[in-house]
Amino acid sequence: MKKWSFLVVMISMMLLLAACGSMEDSKSESTDAKTAAAEKMTIEHKYGEAVIEKNPEKIVVFDFGILDTLDELGVEVTGVPQTAIPAYLEKYAGEGYTNVGSLKEPDFEAIHAMQPDVIFISTRQAELYEQFAEIAPTVYVELDYTKYMESFEKNMNLVGDIFDKKDEVASAVEEIKASVEEVNKKASALDKKGLIVLANEGKVSAYGPSSRFGVIHDVFGFGAADEKIEVSTHGQSITMEYIMETNPDVLFVIDRNSAVGGEAGAEKVIENELVKKTTAFKGNNIIYLDPDAWYLSGGGLQSVKLMAEEIEAAL
Repeated sequence: MKKWSFLVVMISMMLLLAACGSMEDSKSESTDAKTAAAEKMTIEHKYGEAVIEKNPEKIVVFDFGILDTLDELGVEVTGVPQTAIPAYLEKYAGEGYTNVGSLKEPDFEAIHAMQPDVIFISTRQAELYEQFAEIAPTVYVELDYTKYMESFEKNMNLVGDIFDKKDEVASAVEEIKASVEEVNKKASALDKKGLIVLANEGKVSAYGPSSRFGVIHDVFGFGAADEKIEVSTHGQSITMEYIMETNPDVLFVIDRNSAVGGEAGAEKVIENELVKKTTAFKGNNIIYLDPDAWYLSGGGLQSVKLMAEEIEAAL
């Protein structure tokens, strides 16, 4: 009888423990489900909205500014366009990352095969948004050149929110803003006028305030040698006579051909007999900017810092 009583007690205890375990498992599953639901976020942008889970793992990035930001924050990405990658991001050209085509011609088959959790695109891929969105949640990021720093900070805060890196982003942005403010004070005090030009296979275009490269005037504080330059994505087409007549104190040059993998040739185009008559040339103030940071990326934690350093060096 004692044995039977002992067995009955043991069996009852086992059943009770099993029931408790089942309840705990049920509670745990319920908590996990609630947590997963809570971690979903909806991102609204110019072309629609993307519903993603925080801290996505399979990440495809077509904007090099976002890529250099994720790199700075230690966030691993999965796929990148491996054509014309900026030199400071050259590790992403390695076999450890999936090649998803080029900036203008994505490899949608490769992207689809990856089944990414999120895709980041920007202006160069905007017209293909629907095709990206059919594959995975797609986040469109854009820089407003008329409000460069506000736009930059907004994009950085978005990245910080998605990847739970708010503190790191806030610290990095504040450091960059302090650096930019210092450069602005120095440039404004110089009272020198600058002209920004893009050289591309023998052709030259100019950019002024509120333009793609207008950050030199609007944010870093350099005066503009010509305030009336047409604001256009591809700049205002100009001649060498125009540069001579505008006569900038400082001439900023971006070599597009070099940026996209061609042979650097801006110096041969720019430093001709007409340009040699300018104050910029005579004062040894023709500044060849890093096309990787200025043309290919920009708007990222690393690229904006590099841009500020280059302008400060030009002072």
